[in-house]
Amino acid sequence: MGSATYEWMIRNTRKVVTETGFAWPYTQPAWIFSSRKLIIIEGANIRFVNGDVHHAHTEMRAAAGTKNIWIVGGGDLAGQFYDAGLLDELIVQVGSATLGKGKPLFPRRVLSPVLRLVSVHQMGAGMAKLRYEVHKGSVSGAA
Repeated sequence: MGSATYEWMIRNTRKVVTETGFAWPYTQPAWIFSSRKLIIIEGANIRFVNGDVHHAHTEMRAAAGTKNIWIVGGGDLAGQFYDAGLLDELIVQVGSATLGKGKPLFPRRVLSPVLRLVSVHQMGAGMAKLRYEVHKGSVSGAA
């Protein structure tokens, strides 16, 4: 998780508790990528990391076992995992509020054939979930 997403959770603790019953709704370990010192949410299984994503990915893979690793929050963090050749898929949820203004969703120029759209799912009247496969043979920097 990027630091901006983590800080949003801290700022919106009451809302998170109302919706989930907990200040930190995740049971699995989480890695928070930040160059700043951040407060710790009590009861959260969190590791703060800084720098290259490879080292953290090794720890994340060991903790996840056969389960997926989810990169949440800023597109730049997902972009760092992409640059390192560590993304297998990209799942994007788009709603009308995300169109128009704001930070780039995924601040990389990545087009077909690197990203291959494999599914589109409508979520209610205003959202869509797009699922892309990342073809690593085409990823710059991939091993």
